[in-house]
Amino acid sequence: MRNYVIIDADRVPLIDFDQVLETSAETLRYSLDDSQTFIKFESTRPDFLDEDDIALTHAEILDVLSHEDWTSSEPL
Repeated sequence: MRNYVIIDADRVPLIDFDQVLETSAETLRYSLDDSQTFIKFESTRPDFLDEDDIALTHAEILDVLSHEDWTSSEPL
């Protein structure tokens, strides 16, 4: 099962990209204000995450990403 965790952008240097499905800091999706990003992983929880970091399901992360903090309502 795939899990998602939202983290503050200042924690990006702590990410061990061997433990997540993203490949680098440049491939992460950030909130519109660049203050947060998220990582995804399968099965084993990455050891760089804090105990307080809450794992979200696919449906839960889609809901979060649909909010105005993550998706612009401005027309393209």
